[in-house]
Amino acid sequence: MNTITNWLGDLSGPVIYAVVGTLVFCEDALFFGFVLPGETAAVLGGLLAAQGEVSVWWLTVVVVVAAILGDSAGYAVSHHFGDRILATRSLRKRQNQVERAREMIRVRGASAVFLARFIAFLRALMPALAGLSDMPYRKFLLFNALGGLCWGVGSTAVGYFAGAAFTRIESQVGRIAGAVIGGVVILALVVWAYRQHRRTRPPHQ
Repeated sequence: MNTITNWLGDLSGPVIYAVVGTLVFCEDALFFGFVLPGETAAVLGGLLAAQGEVSVWWLTVVVVVAAILGDSAGYAVSHHFGDRILATRSLRKRQNQVERAREMIRVRGASAVFLARFIAFLRALMPALAGLSDMPYRKFLLFNALGGLCWGVGSTAVGYFAGAAFTRIESQVGRIAGAVIGGVVILALVVWAYRQHRRTRPPHQ
């Protein structure tokens, strides 16, 4: 993750917005979250905002809009490809989780779209399943927008406040001690992201 942060930090402000927004969008539109969760991109963007690389306000807007548009694209893709989406290799390995997600829609209806936004695997899958379940788009969009807003603001804020805390500490105790504490912050984020990934992995056959 530190390598990705450095790479993003070397980019210009507008490009950072574009990269973070693209990763968040593709997570739900193209199931890209199975490779690099959009949540990770949003948190890293928040870290860069705390370092003054980009505006935290504009970054939050980019993340929220990308999340809402990505979900809408995933919903539309399901109408075009239908059940063929579930036949992809990545989803065939996760059939138990797919069935739990479908049951979540059957039980909770449109509110499942909002709740899934905060669970890594479901965040990438729920828009397509909502489309396959013939959920009306207006109802989907309402809960999608609410979830995208809460998730986007929260994820960006996590990175921003972690980065801001590092900046304050660095100015007080010097660059070396600050770098150590910053490494702990980054490590904590890596462990958190890893645990999120582990919780969504299918059990070994």
